[in-house]
Amino acid sequence: MLDKKQVAFLRKLAQTKSATMQVGKSGVTPLMITDCLNYLNKNELVKISVLQNCPVDKEEVANEFVKAGCELVQIIGKTIVLYKKSKNAKNPIVFE
Repeated sequence: MLDKKQVAFLRKLAQTKSATMQVGKSGVTPLMITDCLNYLNKNELVKISVLQNCPVDKEEVANEFVKAGCELVQIIGKTIVLYKKSKNAKNPIVFE
């Protein structure tokens, strides 16, 4: 579980990144969750954009990823930021 300082630090890091994944008309699929977990295994932080044609709400999309083991950093607009600690990250995130 992340504390307030860690969430603030991750939000700061995510601000400069662009959305890496998109959730569209097919919603959250098992393949998408697997791809997200693989990405998080290498990068620890991901931004996901929820498109207008997505049949489920952005909170439901975030809940699907949280159920898969990711930690929700923030939902802002139609963008979701997720974090997952990884031992295999290229550049691991070190909290200040």
